[in-house]
This record gives sequence, structure tokens and C-alpha cells, in this order.
Amino acid sequence: MHLAVSGNIGSGKTTLTEKLAKHYGWKAEFESVDNNPYLPDFYEDMKRWAFHLQVYFLNSRYNQIRTIQDSKVNTIQDRTIYEDAYIFAANLYKSKLLTERDYWNYRSLFDSMIQHVKAPDLLIYLKADIPKLVGQIEKRGRTYETAMRIDYLKNLNQHYEDWIGNYKEGKLLIIDVNDLDFVERQEDFSFIVEKIEREMFGLFA
Repeated sequence: MHLAVSGNIGSGKTTLTEKLAKHYGWKAEFESVDNNPYLPDFYEDMKRWAFHLQVYFLNSRYNQIRTIQDSKVNTIQDRTIYEDAYIFAANLYKSKLLTERDYWNYRSLFDSMIQHVKAPDLLIYLKADIPKLVGQIEKRGRTYETAMRIDYLKNLNQHYEDWIGNYKEGKLLIIDVNDLDFVERQEDFSFIVEKIEREMFGLFA
């Protein structure tokens, strides 16, 4: 089984991935945020570093998903390769932070990679509104994220809604996390697990 958790910055993807991996005894694959050498620079000067950042994430995610597919071990993945292209790169291009030349170079690379990638057995989308995202981002206190603009998060949320609305690659579970606290409230985590298992039993049938 390959489950993937998707959602905007601050939606709780990494935390849910950790908790689900522990709950099921499965392997977790995380996004290489803390090791990304371009991220602090990107938040300081998005236009200058956007292409470098996106190529780094794309390459990292492609290698990660090939590892998942080759290992045959039950795995939960924090964010998908689709989000790199359809959400983050597309948003940077639309916001004129990626030039047309760089964007189409990036998309050509993505289109080549995606030929060798299988969709997750279940994609879990954590749907969250801006106040929830901002609260979560402030709570975790990453210094480089303090410069993030609200309109940047809003634009990402719109791209997520468009992508999820047209997602056809595989099975999809949407979880509205606005009123959930699956870290502090066990009943909220149990509620999510129950939803996932309903979908998973359908996959095994």
C-alpha cells in the first residue's frame, strides 16, 4: 500500500503522516524541507530562487517515489509529486515569480518523470482555510516562513481546490481539518483513521 497525504503549507500533512505511520507500523517518507538548501533564500527572494527550489523538490520527490515503488513496503508519503507541478510551480508561474522559459523547462522535466510514476493507492487531501493554516504555521515557528504572505497561501489554496476537483489518477479522500485537532484530541485522530480504513477496505476488496 502507498498512501500519500497532501495539503497546503500548515495543513498538518507531516504530523498526520507521522501519526499514521506509527499507528499502522508503516514506513513514512517525508518532504525534504529542513534539508532543502534553497528554502530560506526562496522566502527572502522568491523570484530569484523559485526555479532552483522547484527543481530541487521535484528531483527529491521523484527519487522518493521511485524508492517507494521499488521497496514494496507499506508507505505513507508526506506530499506528492503532483503538488510540486500542479500547485507550487503553477502558482509561481501564475504569480510571475517563474519566467515562462523556466516554467516550461520545469514542466518538460516533470512530464518526463511522471511517465515512470504510479499514483498512490489512496490520496488523502487535508482541506484547510487560511486562518487554520496561519495558526499552524505560527505554532511551528519556522523562521523563514514568517515572511510568507497571506495572498501566497490563498493562491496555493485555490490551486489545491482546482487540482483536487479534477484529480483522476486514483482513489481520493478529502478530510476537512478546520475544526479538527488530531494532535491534541484522540477522537479526532480516530475519526480520520476510520475514514481512511473505509477507503482502504474498498481498495483490498
